[in-house]
Amino acid sequence: MRIGPALLVLGVAAVALLALAHRGEIRDRAERAVAAGMPAREAALARGFVLGEDDGIDPLTEEDFQRSGLAHLLAVSGQNVALLALLAMPVLAAFGLPLRARLVWALGLIAVYVPLAGAGPSIQRAGVMGALSLLATLLGRRSSRFYALALAAIVTLAIQPSFAADVGWQLSFAALLGILLLASSLRAAVLDWIGPGAWRRALADGAAMTIAATLATAPLIAFHFGSVSTTTLAANLLALPAVAPAMWLGMLAAGAGQVPGFPVAAVNSLNALLLAYIAQVAAWCGRPSWASLDVRLDGIGLAASYLGIAVGALLAVGWRRRHGSSRRRQRPVARPIWRRRLATLTLSLAAIVLVWSGDEGPGQAVPATGLRISVLDVGQGDSILLQPAGGEAVLVDTGPPGSDLLEDLRAASVQRLGAVVLTHDQSDHSGGFADLVAAMPVEALLHGRLRGQTLALAEAAGVVRRRVAAGTEIRAGPLRLEVVWPSPETLATQAPGEDPNRLAVVMLVRWHNFSMLLSADAEAEAVPLDPGPLDALKVAHHGSEDSGLASLLARTQPRVAVVSAGEGNPFGHPAAATLATLSRQGVPTWRTDRHGTVVFEVRRGAFAVSAGGD
Repeated sequence: MRIGPALLVLGVAAVALLALAHRGEIRDRAERAVAAGMPAREAALARGFVLGEDDGIDPLTEEDFQRSGLAHLLAVSGQNVALLALLAMPVLAAFGLPLRARLVWALGLIAVYVPLAGAGPSIQRAGVMGALSLLATLLGRRSSRFYALALAAIVTLAIQPSFAADVGWQLSFAALLGILLLASSLRAAVLDWIGPGAWRRALADGAAMTIAATLATAPLIAFHFGSVSTTTLAANLLALPAVAPAMWLGMLAAGAGQVPGFPVAAVNSLNALLLAYIAQVAAWCGRPSWASLDVRLDGIGLAASYLGIAVGALLAVGWRRRHGSSRRRQRPVARPIWRRRLATLTLSLAAIVLVWSGDEGPGQAVPATGLRISVLDVGQGDSILLQPAGGEAVLVDTGPPGSDLLEDLRAASVQRLGAVVLTHDQSDHSGGFADLVAAMPVEALLHGRLRGQTLALAEAAGVVRRRVAAGTEIRAGPLRLEVVWPSPETLATQAPGEDPNRLAVVMLVRWHNFSMLLSADAEAEAVPLDPGPLDALKVAHHGSEDSGLASLLARTQPRVAVVSAGEGNPFGHPAAATLATLSRQGVPTWRTDRHGTVVFEVRRGAFAVSAGGD
């Protein structure tokens, strides 16, 4: 019996909807399946590669991936969608399905995979791109990749306009533009160098895409993060042979794990070797002191960088036309020179526009060249909002339940948060998280150690979860948040019933030459802290009595301090002894119980403090 196309589409749609209705159960089984039988490090990497679940990756490994330029592998992106489609087609063909049926089923797989993987900006863009390409093939038309990319931008921004301010969204589009515009010429140049042959063509394809994406994203990375990896190209080329097989094996395990009793450990035993190799490449290329260089670009520098790439690409194409091998010269030119010039110019302009539109971002009313830190008046609790120019807003703690946090965020023109950091699992620091994720998009939840209830809320809201410890660095544009406590060893050896304040996440805020210590509830008498000289200090534990405070002030010499405490709170915060210590050290002190929200306006070389922004 022959199944009509309409019935086939309806059947695939029904399966996709059924899968979406049970996505929590499917994701849980997938998480268990992709890690079954693997060592702890490789299991965590498998969850990150396939499902974007990177909160189990140890901080040292994560730092290796970041410094080596391989961090994109730990987040679900367009690469995952492309590899899923490539994997699905031969598997479906093995069941005897015709091309049209295979394309429909691949479309259904994409529809299921995007929400299962968290539905972040880059995966939404990739899902739209993959769906458009498959639909174009289904309709028998020649797919226009640039048209699909433009439509993907329109659809993702229609879903959430603030995605334009998302650094990952910008990098994803820049990488794909670079591949579309530059990879063809780079592939031909690599083939000229290494010669013909099937395996050489595959190598040339991978190398060309890697080089194109690296060139297209490097200026953006320098603009947003103030640094570039010197080893990213080498790391990506070394990891290239293992990445696609690792993704495919992980996806096979995730799918097979939905069948009870399927021996996924056999698949994972091979994948563990591939993941271990990729992790070793990240360590080789990420741990040298010279693996990352501080390179800070402003808007003019960004434009100049892309103009340089455009000019270099045009010169390289012209040189190759004049001096390329005779074998290449004899072939007809597939694209006229004017189209190459137009394409290269498009790359430059599109990347600049992406940053220009995302720099301010919808609803992100922050200084064009500065950082705003708001120590919010949420009553007896902590909540600190950081709004950097060139990056998404970050919220450190959410205060107690029932506070005016959401109103405060809306008053600060925040419509979306790039990350929420919960320093520890106590109501006055994490109690407002449930209301927050129910009302506002949150990209990532960063934490030291949390109870299952909070993590379940994050998962239900599609929030990426990531565990942090000393040595982890969080970035939002030029803003850096360096975790200085607790150490991974301290977290691993936590005793039952241990004071959660002692394990609170302590971070050092850095913005160019400005520094501020966010000490959460980790009092200096119990936690060893030596961050060096500071511009500002958020006093620990709402200003409770702390015998180690005087020593900390002597070591750090902050120019100003702020205490987050509720007016008339029953604990007597801030303690008289703490205020006396700050006074003796000559540290001007702001208090939310008296001044309300305390705002730091930071520019290069200077900062100002005010009450409520006045």
